Amino acid sequence: MRIAFIGDIIGRPGRNHIKKELKRIRNNYNIDFVIANGENASHGFGLTVDNANELLKSGVDVLTGGNHTWDKKKDILTLFQNGSPVLRPHNYPDGVEGTGLMIIELNGIQIAILNLMGIYGMPQVTNPFIVAQEIVKDLHNDGIKHIFIDFHGETTAEKRIIFELLKGKVSAICGTHTHIGTDDYEVAFDTFYVTDIGLTGCRDNVIGMDNHVPIKKALTGIGGHFDIPNSCKTILQLIIVDINEDGKAIDGMKLKFFSDQEPIVNKALVTI
Repeated sequence: MRIAFIGDIIGRPGRNHIKKELKRIRNNYNIDFVIANGENASHGFGLTVDNANELLKSGVDVLTGGNHTWDKKKDILTLFQNGSPVLRPHNYPDGVEGTGLMIIELNGIQIAILNLMGIYGMPQVTNPFIVAQEIVKDLHNDGIKHIFIDFHGETTAEKRIIFELLKGKVSAICGTHTHIGTDDYEVAFDTFYVTDIGLTGCRDNVIGMDNHVPIKKALTGIGGHFDIPNSCKTILQLIIVDINEDGKAIDGMKLKFFSDQEPIVNKALVTI
């Protein structure tokens, strides 16, 4: 089984790159299922119903969320209520609408997708490490071995902790949120791990946003509304993980597709 993760999709440039490339990539790389973080897909802040449907029609199977999940509150509630395959971090407090856990069946195998959010610099959530342990234990008790986690977090340490906590117990842990891709993708103890996949969208600016406001804030301390450029060089970044019938990661790779040059493909380090 081959599962792909796409990191934070930033606005129209990210959506357009996915619309143009993803179905071809799925076919060329024999990808069975695609998980993508969509919390920045609507002009960088939140996810609308129209943009969610656009991404699902373009080849994404499940959309995960993070700290910007509620920026388009009316739309996200509609998506949750109509049963769309859209998740929000599972460790929001009890009573919050939506879920961060989805179980689907693919080729006769049950697959769990779990969306979690870190604590540092994030909205109020419960302890993701305790939640993760409890959910993974329950999934194992239900006989579900294929478990994929999007950990949406600000700090590299939190993401590494979740890996050390769950290695050998889940199929893959892919970090999102910083928009900056890391090159520490590896397969260890039967689990694939990467600290952050990196953004899909504009790459020639500041985390997918127009340079003007971030630079002004850095120089003066005075912020403003972040905008996405109308024209930019784009990148589509995704992780591909190969999983055996027991839910164990056996191989993986990182792919970068550019609007202005040839793609780059790097194999993951397989250690244990």
